[in-house]
Amino acid sequence: MKVLFLPEVVNQFMELAEILYDKGYFGFKDAALEYSEQLFRDIQANLPIKVGKDAPIYFERYGSDLFYSAFPRNKHTIWYVFYSVHKVDGETVYLVRYLTNNHVVAQHLNLEQ
Repeated sequence: MKVLFLPEVVNQFMELAEILYDKGYFGFKDAALEYSEQLFRDIQANLPIKVGKDAPIYFERYGSDLFYSAFPRNKHTIWYVFYSVHKVDGETVYLVRYLTNNHVVAQHLNLEQ
């Protein structure tokens, strides 16, 4: 199994640390960078073992037949990874197409509160 990321998603991870630092969520750039890197590594390592849910129609702008999985970071923030699954030469490939968090898209997901 392999987890790949679209270039625009990789860019999101690079920008995430700057945003978190600039908005004051982290007092040090290194801490914000570590948060972003840990999220990336967590997704890369654990996406294949997560239970994926069918993504709502709203997210078809990022691709068809998408799934999503949740990656909680703390009691306030859950990151959602939207991805497609492909078979390439007999290997399962997870292609991450979009990354966002509950602060942005909770209203578009059927979340049990």
